[in-house]
Amino acid sequence: MLFLVAALLLLGVILGTVAHAPLTFSVAAGVVIAVWLAVFAARERHARRHTPSR
Repeated sequence: MLFLVAALLLLGVILGTVAHAPLTFSVAAGVVIAVWLAVFAARERHARRHTPSR
């Protein structure tokens, strides 16, 4: 998943409007998105482990 975030950030730097933003902003936004995805994945994994199967 982290590879996907890095690939999308790189694509945005090369092709998108992120190219007009400072590099530090782009890296910070990528880190925020990566943390958000990691928290989401951890919550989903926790919910699936603690939900009784039917």
